[in-house]
Amino acid sequence: MAAALGARVTALEPQRRHTLHFLAFARQASPVHLDTEVDMRAVLAHRGGNGAALRYSVVSYVMLAGARALARHPDANAAVTGRLRPRVARYPAVDVKLALDKRVDGRRVVLTVPIPGVDRRSLPELQEAVDRLRDTDAAVLPEADGARTLMRLPFALGGAGFRLALSRLRNRPRYMGTLAVSSLGHRPVDGFHSYGGTAVTLGVGRIRDLPRAEAGAVAIVPTMRLSLTFDHRVVDGATAADVLADVRENLEDCRGMG
Repeated sequence: MAAALGARVTALEPQRRHTLHFLAFARQASPVHLDTEVDMRAVLAHRGGNGAALRYSVVSYVMLAGARALARHPDANAAVTGRLRPRVARYPAVDVKLALDKRVDGRRVVLTVPIPGVDRRSLPELQEAVDRLRDTDAAVLPEADGARTLMRLPFALGGAGFRLALSRLRNRPRYMGTLAVSSLGHRPVDGFHSYGGTAVTLGVGRIRDLPRAEAGAVAIVPTMRLSLTFDHRVVDGATAADVLADVRENLEDCRGMG
């Protein structure tokens, strides 16, 4: 009790303001969670045998697989707003919002950056974009301008600006993308579910060798748990399950990714 009474209470760090503004926005959604296991043999073989100078990340495969799946299900590439008069926007391209582990003024933060038109890109094109976002200092990354502004503004003013920016559905992909992808697979995390502000969010866990029955025998297969969170205001479970199945199929046969 004495230790608790002696706690040091300070103002929240400015670097976390953008996260709180997003969480206030996210409370409007009705998230539902699904997951599956993905046989990653094809992805690992493709990564090891592509012969290119680029080192493809697992997240890039998931982004491309997810974007192409969502393009086949346009009702899920959408957003909804409004309570008294709900409105929906369906978008012509799949813009993927990628979560990045960055440092701003010495403090570790998560920044999210939309990559436009991922469904129309090849894997090398996408990896070049991911590498630039990953390797560029957050202080000078153009796509982080909005987050840096929210960190500087007084909290109430930043919240008002955040709500205003997302109030028009036509502008939503510019800030939020239409598909969110987040990965914790670099740590011993098997799976997790998060809501990224879009109709569909994909969560990427680590790849583990697991036993699997194949042709009456047991095989050891590199396996990744893939989660999908969908906003029930936008789509129903049947459509979300179709999207998840398509993402898994795209990953388990990734020859067309380029």
